[in-house]
Amino acid sequence: MTRTQKTVFILVAVVALIIGLTVNKVLTGKGQADPTALLDAGIVLLPQSRELPELSLVDQDGQAFAVDQLKDQWSLLFFGYTFCPDICPATLAELRQLRSLLPEEARDNLRVVMVSVDPHRDTPEQLKKYLGYFDADFTGLTGDPDAIQKLANAVSVPYIPADTREENYTVNHSANLVILGPDGTQRGFIRAPLNNQKLVVQLPELLKPAG
Repeated sequence: MTRTQKTVFILVAVVALIIGLTVNKVLTGKGQADPTALLDAGIVLLPQSRELPELSLVDQDGQAFAVDQLKDQWSLLFFGYTFCPDICPATLAELRQLRSLLPEEARDNLRVVMVSVDPHRDTPEQLKKYLGYFDADFTGLTGDPDAIQKLANAVSVPYIPADTREENYTVNHSANLVILGPDGTQRGFIRAPLNNQKLVVQLPELLKPAG
């Protein structure tokens, strides 16, 4: 192998190493979290982040809330509804516990958002009252059914809109959480059911502020 070939080989190896480290950093947020440990905790990171559609919903205070506002912090989105008999209250209770167990830095860098899949009954007032039973810092979003469906489709969270003419109807929906990065893009999912014992170990590394 000539000196030139050796030089080229070394340069290719260095570039490959840099690319590998860069990809790992993108996937893990800081380049330090162990992808295998993340998966074991139920955290599934996407190979490429997804942009969210430009939509306007309504928050629990009755204020217009653009999807673009889900920036500057990491966010966990849960698609549920306040009349849910089991999955939703259990998940919100687990999220309340998870936040309480996280170190302060991670907790301050994490926003929990419940997006209603039942906007027919989930008014802002209803959302605010309901979320207050779990954590007053949780954000609730409702709004036009088409906008909610578009957002759910964009982040691959399936649910079946209910026939609102039926009395005491229920809504079939996924219990997975959507992970959004501080840039407002979808980074992945947390699979249901939540394993707080493992999540409290893995999330702090993922949620570290950039810089």
